[in-house]
Amino acid sequence: MFDLYVVTDKRLSHGLTDAEVARLAYAGGADIVQLRMKAESGKEMLEQARLIKQYADEYSRYFIVNDRVDVAIMSDADGVHLGQDDLPVYEARKLMGDDKLIGVSVHNVKEAVTAMNDGADYLGVGSIFTTSTKPDAVQGLGLDAIYNIRKAVDLPIVAIGGINMGNVQDVIRAGADSAAVVSAVVGKPDISKACHDIRDLILKARMNI
Repeated sequence: MFDLYVVTDKRLSHGLTDAEVARLAYAGGADIVQLRMKAESGKEMLEQARLIKQYADEYSRYFIVNDRVDVAIMSDADGVHLGQDDLPVYEARKLMGDDKLIGVSVHNVKEAVTAMNDGADYLGVGSIFTTSTKPDAVQGLGLDAIYNIRKAVDLPIVAIGGINMGNVQDVIRAGADSAAVVSAVVGKPDISKACHDIRDLILKARMNI
């Protein structure tokens, strides 16, 4: 489904907007970008979403909005990513339609099975390692979380949380289909190169499984 999944974080991007980060990520080989804006207004998020959608179309890549189903619909994003406290998958599906992607953040097998039964298209599993970009997340689940969820569900797994050049191949070997990164790309001086290098490691790990 995806190889490299990039999540934006304006706090780390050295003054670049989320849309600028997305453009550089796509140029570097990111398959999908998720717009995550927790503190900004809905108006600002929609403006950035519409710009990212243009870049996604230009590069023939995917674009996902975090949490906000309304922004995803208005920007014609490819889908939305939901947390455990957001709208249920089946309610989001009514609003977005069958042709859009819905991802769900899960932390254990029970949540993963529920998301699958509710109609999720993919799972975001994490935080696999300790991360500072989302301090409210469940921290350090470890590679066993990927392995156990992989055995329980038949959905693409996107591993997230503290993933970088040093451990990205480990999450692929543990059963993840894709790796989501934040600081390992967004916080780098050359975002496109960081994407290229991490995606290369993902592909190499997959060939050796």
